[in-house]
Amino acid sequence: MSQVSEEIKIYDEKMSKSMENLMQEFATIRAGRANPHILDKIRVDYYGTPSPIQSVANVSIPEPRMIQIQPWDTSLLRDLEKAIMTSDIGINPVNDGKVLRLVFPELTEERRKELVKDVKKKGENGKVAIRNVRRDANDSLKKMSKANEISEDEEKHLLDEVQKLTDKYVKEVDQAVEEKSKEIMTV
Repeated sequence: MSQVSEEIKIYDEKMSKSMENLMQEFATIRAGRANPHILDKIRVDYYGTPSPIQSVANVSIPEPRMIQIQPWDTSLLRDLEKAIMTSDIGINPVNDGKVLRLVFPELTEERRKELVKDVKKKGENGKVAIRNVRRDANDSLKKMSKANEISEDEEKHLLDEVQKLTDKYVKEVDQAVEEKSKEIMTV
């Protein structure tokens, strides 16, 4: 039985990782105010090594709709500016020779609705990932039952456990989508 509960724990971790991935994706969606996480995926060439912006500069938020990036090495300003301009965040940095400033414009109603659609799509993808983990778990449990490693009663019980896990994570995804959508639609 302990091997089987370990198996369930593994699937719980996989579902949890799917949820973490979704939350990271949500963090990169800007909602009209400055959020330093939109810079997480951007890499800048630092002495031949692609590095995250946070590791080569101080990132701060002096105002609700502004991110300020102050590189520790001012020779990096041009590279930082280029990396931000070629990224998909859609904001051109203002370079004053010492720091870069990203000013976030107010989002239009139309843009907000597009972002909410994007959030819902990402949420659906998260649910699909969770359901795929459920499918793998169910397949594994059925194989174990066929091989007589577990009884039919144990199989039923464990399939129920996997379904409960799935329901829990799908509910968390729905909540996260709801919260992010509300954040985006708040002016």
